[in-house]
Amino acid sequence: MIGVFDSGVGGLTVLQALRKRLPQREFLYVGDTARAPYGRKPAAMVAGFACEIADYLCGRGVEAIVVACNTASAVALPELERRCKVPVWGVVDAGVEAATRMTRTGHIGVIATRATIASAAYQRRLEARGLRVWARECPMLVHLVEEGLAESEEADVLSRHYLSGRPEIDTLILGCTHYPLLRASLQRAAGGHVRLVDSASVTAERVAAAMTDEGNGRVTYYATGDTKAFAHTARMMGEGHAVHAIELRDAA
Repeated sequence: MIGVFDSGVGGLTVLQALRKRLPQREFLYVGDTARAPYGRKPAAMVAGFACEIADYLCGRGVEAIVVACNTASAVALPELERRCKVPVWGVVDAGVEAATRMTRTGHIGVIATRATIASAAYQRRLEARGLRVWARECPMLVHLVEEGLAESEEADVLSRHYLSGRPEIDTLILGCTHYPLLRASLQRAAGGHVRLVDSASVTAERVAAAMTDEGNGRVTYYATGDTKAFAHTARMMGEGHAVHAIELRDAA
């Protein structure tokens, strides 16, 4: 069984990519909706949340953990790797790798939550490869997805707002696992010549290369907050047909 977690439904984009690569594997997904969004919270607090969820997953007997959240990957991955006795994968390195392969000009944009941008996790890795980086925090985009408004007029308006004033780029990293659900709006705002990078597929490739595809193919979904709201948005993605409530120590 592989554990996957995010602050909400965004990590389901990673889960879907994993299930395509490992269809026989059993997965346990945790959406920490009671404490979402992570992107507006202090790094130390997010790291604490991530460690708590990882402890829960390890207690359930998972063989590996995928941190399907850019914010948690950016601020907590080293601690999770030290803490857990099972392999732990994040999504930031996968996004950097994909963007590096994809860019033609070496000019890359990154949009992400406030905490991810503040951590400079993407900027440092990309600049170390000699790439030029433009980065912007987009604090309201996660809210749109969690509220089921990914295909709304508001999504178009906010996408245009956040991508306004950018320099010339040819590649844009969607540095939050919620953002692929806004791909249509973001592509319109960025322009057809800009390639959008979703780290989900590269992350799934890495996990599939290390894990055998065996099991019962079952997926169990948990949410720390409103299970009905989670299930509604998840069903729009073809996931989360039955969502169970889970209480974590500091959930509020």
